[in-house]
Amino acid sequence: MPTLFEPLALGALAAPNRIIMAPLTRSRATRDNVPTAMMVEYYAQRATAGLITSEAIGISRQANGFTYAPGLWTEEQVEAWKPVTQAVHDKGGLIIAQLGHTGRAGHSAVIGEQPISASATVSPVDAWTYDGPKPSETARALTVEEIPGLIADYVRAAKNAMTAGFDGVQIHAANGMLLDQFLRDSSNKRTDEYGGSIENRMRLLGQVTRAVVDVVGAERTSVRVSPNGETWGVDDSDPTALFTAVAAMLDKIGIGYLELREQGHGGETDVPRQSPMIRPHFKGPLVLNHDYDIDRAQADLDSGLADAISFGRVFLANPDLVERLKQRAPLNEAQGDTFYTQGPEGYIDYPVLADSKAAA
Repeated sequence: MPTLFEPLALGALAAPNRIIMAPLTRSRATRDNVPTAMMVEYYAQRATAGLITSEAIGISRQANGFTYAPGLWTEEQVEAWKPVTQAVHDKGGLIIAQLGHTGRAGHSAVIGEQPISASATVSPVDAWTYDGPKPSETARALTVEEIPGLIADYVRAAKNAMTAGFDGVQIHAANGMLLDQFLRDSSNKRTDEYGGSIENRMRLLGQVTRAVVDVVGAERTSVRVSPNGETWGVDDSDPTALFTAVAAMLDKIGIGYLELREQGHGGETDVPRQSPMIRPHFKGPLVLNHDYDIDRAQADLDSGLADAISFGRVFLANPDLVERLKQRAPLNEAQGDTFYTQGPEGYIDYPVLADSKAAA
């Protein structure tokens, strides 16, 4: 059986190990959604990952509902991403751009317009604004006539990602964001060809994925979904039927790999783990994510359930996570109070093993 430290082909990407850095919103871009010098250092520090998945990057201003989050729709943003990707490559690493749209999780104070969603609904989770959290606004339903423009935004961002030097892209269809709002029936109340049946609810994801594949190639495209319980107020009444159908659709498209964000291993939801049901429907590499330690990660590789594991908060707190896992060394604790602040603290100042040994 493969170990976490053995290489893996993820489509066109030759990952040197199976320890993937999960996407992590960190809020270190400017108010104009432009990457900063701190972000260059942050990603370069973690270049020993088998593959780095960037934080969610907005495909348009409408899509970028989180404060200080980076974008990929302007030339200035594209140019500012180039030093990030170059720094990762200089360290021998790989990095892909996660392309996202916050949908109803956005707020007019941030995106400059009423947020959109699958249906005219309101998120039960407060929205982020530059003046602090505010009650979420009622989203308007995206019209059928607007969908080609939305897909074009994904295509433009995907092209921009490749221009910026990313090794591929990931379509963010998880965590209660726009594509997830279309997928799951708690937020999708539509009665047209994008609502109702599972086939209809996953139609938009299929259209977006095929359009992105057409410009960057299937082998450089991945998708992330969250077949778990409620996330950002979004849930589904029959996750197994939904996500096995999604997996089968993405398998047919031939994407490079599929990533699943599952419920935590602590069992904080009553939704059964979906990866065992999804695995038979997706023949390509499957990456699993949520609160793994090295033993649970290796167990899922050994069983064949996963081909790689993505690590989130533990990777932000341990830039040298691969080496720490290899040595079974102690791990730094993530500083939750600095996750979404704008300074270097809790971002580029986590110690690596060499620092810890020197201090001792």
